[in-house]
Amino acid sequence: MTPVELALDTQLVLVLAGVVAAIAAPPRLRSLLAGVLSALLGLAGVLTGAWALAGRHGVVELPTALSLGPVTLDPTPLGGFFMVVAGAVGAVAAVFAIGYASGPAASRTSWVALAVFLGAMQLVPAAGDLVSFLLMWELMALASTVLVLTEHAGRAEVRTAALWYAAMTHLSFVLVLLGFTVLAHAGGGIDWASMSRVDPTSRTAAVAFLLLVAGFATKAGVVPVHVWLPRAHPAAPSHVSAVMSAAMVKMGVYGVLLVSIRLMPGGPAWWGAVVVGLGAVSAVYGILQASVASDLKRLLGYSTTENIGLIFLALGTALILRAHQVSAAGDAALLACLLLVASHAAFKATLFLGAGSVLHATGERDLDRMGGLVSRLPVTATAFGIGALGAAALPVTAGFVAEWTLLQAVIHGGRPHDRMVAVTMPIAVSVVALTAGLALVTFVKAYGIAFLARARSDGAAQAHEASPSMRAAMLIAACVVLILGLVPGALAQAAARAVGLPAGSAVTQVGFTHLGARLEPLAVLVLVGVMVTAVALIAKAAARKVPRREVELAWGGGGVRASARMQYTATSYAEPLTRVFDDALRPERDVVVTHAGESRYLVERVQFHQHVVDLVEDRMYRPMLTLVERLGVAGRRLQNGSIHRYLAYSFFALVVVLVVVAL
Repeated sequence: MTPVELALDTQLVLVLAGVVAAIAAPPRLRSLLAGVLSALLGLAGVLTGAWALAGRHGVVELPTALSLGPVTLDPTPLGGFFMVVAGAVGAVAAVFAIGYASGPAASRTSWVALAVFLGAMQLVPAAGDLVSFLLMWELMALASTVLVLTEHAGRAEVRTAALWYAAMTHLSFVLVLLGFTVLAHAGGGIDWASMSRVDPTSRTAAVAFLLLVAGFATKAGVVPVHVWLPRAHPAAPSHVSAVMSAAMVKMGVYGVLLVSIRLMPGGPAWWGAVVVGLGAVSAVYGILQASVASDLKRLLGYSTTENIGLIFLALGTALILRAHQVSAAGDAALLACLLLVASHAAFKATLFLGAGSVLHATGERDLDRMGGLVSRLPVTATAFGIGALGAAALPVTAGFVAEWTLLQAVIHGGRPHDRMVAVTMPIAVSVVALTAGLALVTFVKAYGIAFLARARSDGAAQAHEASPSMRAAMLIAACVVLILGLVPGALAQAAARAVGLPAGSAVTQVGFTHLGARLEPLAVLVLVGVMVTAVALIAKAAARKVPRREVELAWGGGGVRASARMQYTATSYAEPLTRVFDDALRPERDVVVTHAGESRYLVERVQFHQHVVDLVEDRMYRPMLTLVERLGVAGRRLQNGSIHRYLAYSFFALVVVLVVVAL
């Protein structure tokens, strides 16, 4: 038995053990036992992926009742990379869940679904053929739907979010099934080797590619099929949101890589243009929505759409440049794609776990009802701050290394005199620059409004720090964000092995000296340290020279101390952006003025309400839902309770089927 086979068997045993513990363990020990086993399951996934990345081979076949044969698990280096990401996120989230889970989140159903979800998600990249892939994909979808529904009691928005998620995830399944069916028919088999015989320049390959990209993009949360994401993430328990955002959506990225890099390499350049277009729209739209969101978990959900957009942008750039034989920049873009996958997994897991700690401590998701948490939740504030630095792509974090790599690829990829490259590369540079700036504004808002200033609600004023397991999980994830940013070489080498880039090449050193650029993370760390120290010393010296005195605030009328009402809110902070991008966001504003009873000229209170709708949902999906509802109402006329009419309908349908078959 090879190490890979042993690790895969261990994963399967741990899934079963987690399910048994969730069902049989007493309530007091359920979260501890199930959480520990789920964390071990994640670590086993990391080990399996690491062995696969190292080039070790192993095949495990599981007998099933399916007529199509056994489930085959055969991880490749590419699948191993995604197994490491999914396993690491799952392990950290399971540790967090030990202290976080209570009430419905600690139920048997919730823990069983979590074990199945983590196991299936880690085995999606290990699938050795189409049947195994689709089985694990559907198990992952069903288990995650159950987890989104965990806290549905008395909360209509949770049930609505679960319906949206269930509809979109099964749309994804149908599209993926159709795409692979086309590919399998053309290749003559359902195994990956047969599908890889399809000519990537044929029309069949083009149809299959479009179907598969649409299906995988739906799972990844790419615009315009992203609508489930900002709904499901706030509705699910925070440790589930962390896994869905940091790991599950990456399975969509893995699917596109599987098709374009492994099964049909050498596809035409327009494949890359399609992926770049989806990525560019998703990145800009996602970060715009995140920048004006007041719900912390909804903000992070839209931020995930932005991050996935950048990943698609990097992958599409790689496909375009490789099609035009720009190997150096194309390899750099492909490397950036996987660096973005890993870095996003690290900082987004940190952010969602931090948001879960805030929700657990305050009972609030609304940024406008937070504030002052840095003194009450110091560990959470530290971890969330590091995650925010990564999301804003600031030195010395993993996010900075990944986006810097992408920027180098798109800047140096526009050298050939080709129309497609000449158009797409400047657009890509603009998108990366715009999203980086908006991401900085977004996470300054998220951290500043939530953790700084004064408490804006009783929940924030009475907040308490998280439990030891929750603090440990957040700090582990935050440390990974920093480690990947300071020592990116090992990650770059792993990413290179995953996509078959030559080991030790200039690209894998994250130096890109052949492109005229160089990144030295430790030098950046020293520079940042010197700047922070200099600012601290100057501030300390200034504080000594300036006499301390208490001055009342001018906007308080000179007679009151600062209060929470005098602070920026999330809405007011984002107001300039809302006005600049008014045509894209279309905010709904409402001002309510309350007058005194004595005179309409005496104003007692002015209330300002602003709501930014998701235009894609409002303009694209709402009309579709309205049409479906009307068809449903019209269809109810056929349901009149007459058995004779029902038999007539059945007979008529049978005749139609026979006629169609005869033709």
